[in-house]
Formats: sequence, C-alpha cells, structure tokens
Amino acid sequence: MSASVCEPTAPPPDPTLPPLLAPGAATALLDAYRPGTDRFLAAPGHTLLAHGTATEIPHDSRPLAQRVRETLDARRRAGAAAPMVVGSLPFAPDAPHALAVPDSVRWAPPLHEDPLVALPVPAAEAIDWQVREVPSAERYGEAVAAAVARMRAGEFDKVVLARTLELTARHEPDLTAMLRRLARRDPAGYTFAVPSGRGRTLIGASPELLVARRGGRLVANPLAGSAPRSADLAEDVRRAAALLESSKDLHEHAVVVDAVREALAPYSTGLEVPERPTLVRTAAMWHLSTTVTGELADPAVSALELAAALHPTPAVCGTPTDVARAVIAASEPFDRGPYTGMVGWQDADGDGEWVVTIRCAEAEGRRLRLFAGAGVVADSSPRAETAETGAKFRTFLSAVGAAL
Repeated sequence: MSASVCEPTAPPPDPTLPPLLAPGAATALLDAYRPGTDRFLAAPGHTLLAHGTATEIPHDSRPLAQRVRETLDARRRAGAAAPMVVGSLPFAPDAPHALAVPDSVRWAPPLHEDPLVALPVPAAEAIDWQVREVPSAERYGEAVAAAVARMRAGEFDKVVLARTLELTARHEPDLTAMLRRLARRDPAGYTFAVPSGRGRTLIGASPELLVARRGGRLVANPLAGSAPRSADLAEDVRRAAALLESSKDLHEHAVVVDAVREALAPYSTGLEVPERPTLVRTAAMWHLSTTVTGELADPAVSALELAAALHPTPAVCGTPTDVARAVIAASEPFDRGPYTGMVGWQDADGDGEWVVTIRCAEAEGRRLRLFAGAGVVADSSPRAETAETGAKFRTFLSAVGAAL
C-alpha cells in the first residue's frame, strides 16, 4: 500500500515580511492565531497566517472569479506588493461567501516539518457539552435507505448525505486551543480556521485538496471511499487492504475521479490520471485517493476558476449533480452553510489552492455545529454509512473533549 501526497503549491513571497525558516516557525504561526481577526491555513507545503481585513470581495452579479481578480488587481495598482484573497465558499452556489484580502500575510514551512509540532498540547478543557444529533442516527439511516432504494430503481447514481452534531457549552470554547489540537492530530493535512460570517468561525482539518494551481500546472486530489482507522495495528492494516479491494468503494471513487477528469479536461493539456487509487490516512480514517495533474491550456485561468469548475464534485454532492442536490435538500434537515464548500487562497497571479471543507465545524458563541457525511451508492448499507459519519465526527470530537 502506498500513500498519495498532493503536490503542494509554493506560497508567493511577501517582501514586506522576513521569511520564517527556523524550527518552530510553523507552530509559531499556529500559536499566534486569534479568532475573529485572523485566517489560518496549514497545508502539506506551507503554513500561512493572514491578519486583518484590507477589503472584502463584493457580492454582486459578476462571476466570483472576476470579482476576485478585479479586487486583487486594484490592490496591486494601489501599491500592495503581493495581494491575495483568503477565506471560504459555501456548498450552495447562491449562498454568500466569506472571502477577504487581508492586511498582511505571514508564511512558514509546513507544520509536519516543524519539530515542535510533536510536543504535547494540553488536553481539551473539561466542558459539559450538550450534544444534539440533527438528524438522529436512526433518521439518518432511514434517509440512506430511501436513497439506496431510489438508486436501485435507476433514478440516480450517488448522493452524499450528511448529518450534524450541535454542541452547546456554558461558555465560549477556546478556538485557538481547539485549532492547535486539530493541527497536531494531522499535521500533514489541511488545517484551517477562517471567519465564515458575522460572529462565526469555520474551523477544521480536511484531508482533501480540491485543486491547486501554480503557474501553468494544476493538481487535484479527489478522495472517495473510506474506512475508519483502528488502534490495533494489524486490524488497521487489514481495514486499509480491504478498502483497496472494496468493489463498492472503488466504484464510488471511480465516479468521482471521472467527474474530476471531465471537469478539468477543457482547461488542461496532458491530464494525467492514475488507473488505480492509492491510500491516504488521517488520524481517524483511511481514504481512497487519486492525484490528478496537468498543464493549463490557458495560463490566464485562475485557481478559483478551476475550483468553480469542479465544485461540487460527486465526493461531496453526488451524481447527477442536480438530482443529488435535490435529494440532499429533501433529506438533510439543516443548511450545510460552508460545509462541503471550499476554503483556501489565491494571489493576484491566479496561483492558489482550494481545499474541500470537510471534517469541520462552525463556531458561533457558545455553540459548535459539527458536520460529517458519507457517499451513498446502490450497494450502501444504512448501518455502515451511519457508522462512517460517526468515525468522521471523531476528528473534531477529540479536539473539543466531547463524545458521540
């Protein structure tokens, strides 16, 4: 078995700030994060901390990529040396985004290369969380069963159904400490914390790169097909091996990879798509992974334009997309908001990276809303998909000291 590691984009230099290269540089940015004013993103190739808001990307009828490009061009003409946009976009195409040009950005090497990331962090504070499942595990299983019946009748091929946990505490949780625990749990993944609306923070640790662009080269890393990890080494290896041979999961993965290939083909030349997936692991899950690479046919196409062409992939929505969206709307008794959208950055040259917002929560005051979903196909089992969402919840529950 081999693990697939996405080729990261290199951060653009900020000539107004000295480079952070010493051991501890990445963890220093992690420790410096402050909710409300900052935007933090740790990726396999770098760590960034954006402070303040110079301007927000406007909401109007122009295509989002155009609004971003024109805003960054205006900042560059005004004298900004390396303007960039950082933030998140929601699952629903017509919902408001949370994108802004920060006052300043600091870059550091990746967290997984920082030796200080291995130092222990304090355990999650003792909080008497009130936990409410929306929907309940039973209702979620019923929704999965109903979707499976429709797929077996030939109505559609796949849908991703999600559920949430609403956690309420007596006082506001420490988001800075929560972010540190998430980052240290999976330092080689994508850890993020960004404002997602007035008084709200999107925080999480995603394993999945939607797309990255650096110069004329693009990279996408779709994940689909999952199995929970085990604390027992032999069982953990058995589960990984079984995932690589699972016809249900391989089919689910192939559907996603085919959609990514189809979406990126008009923008690229020499698109390279491996024939078989490999494995990516997080602290809680094994995932089937395929790294797709290619050269841009038009160097003017930005990372955000590529992300918009891909979103939503069958890994977070389903196929056909319109039917899957309708099933999601009818089955999920909540608004996904930023969940299964994207979070990331882009500079004025069009380079950037956008990550799928999974394994995340939205914090607002004393409340946290956690999200987890599972890909449902005709061979799916309601019990297995419910268990999968429970396993995915563990990434965040461990960071807040709660249990399902």
